[in-house]
Amino acid sequence: MNEILITGGSGKIGFQLVNHFLSQNFKVITTTRDRNKFIKDRQLQLTDIQFNNLKIIEVDFAKEDAVQTIISHLISEEINPKSIIHNARSLEYLKIEEDTSVTNQNFLGELLIDVVFPYQLTFEILKNTNKLENVIFISSMYGVVAPTPSLYENFHKSSPINYGVAKAAQIHLTKELAVRLAPEIRVNCVSFGGIKGRVDEVFMSKYKSLNPQGKMLEESEVIGPLDFLVSDRSKNMTGQNIIVDGGWTIW
Repeated sequence: MNEILITGGSGKIGFQLVNHFLSQNFKVITTTRDRNKFIKDRQLQLTDIQFNNLKIIEVDFAKEDAVQTIISHLISEEINPKSIIHNARSLEYLKIEEDTSVTNQNFLGELLIDVVFPYQLTFEILKNTNKLENVIFISSMYGVVAPTPSLYENFHKSSPINYGVAKAAQIHLTKELAVRLAPEIRVNCVSFGGIKGRVDEVFMSKYKSLNPQGKMLEESEVIGPLDFLVSDRSKNMTGQNIIVDGGWTIW
């Protein structure tokens, strides 16, 4: 059975991926900061067979021992993931101050969760397991282009600068790792556009008017690109950033 590690499995994108790869008979290992809440919120959405093939690791990436916590679980249960999807995020780091600035703590926190932690975790897994072939980052269109002020009612208080900067760094980390881990391991990235679920009708209407396809992504539409990158159909791809945004970044 193929084993895949998906960080941040309780979120919008993360759980779509957890559910999908379980349905494809993968053994899925995922991380969450609250294991009990994950089970309470998500277990009923999985079959018994799926849930039995799911390993949930409770870990806070802000803690110094976070990487070792994950590695210890993998070693103790003899788990050797073939693929990693770096998907974890924290809304806590996206808070904007009254003067519209971002604190050093939140700037560094966003860089930690998008860049530093995935880098460290990838190398520790390489040192401690023996089947890794595929590393994938979940990024954003805002790692490719700056946000559009007219989309927001109050741009400076709604669009944290540290998010796009960290996502841009994540995309470049993809390229760096693709070179440094070749030829045995391929490393790619997917940058998604806006996904339905957290915005009101006014925001959605503005977003549609600024997007060539005139829509936001459905939650289920995150699956296709990841399914492709995990499979052997992408075996000759590495260092790429696949942009899935309805055309947002082309104009």
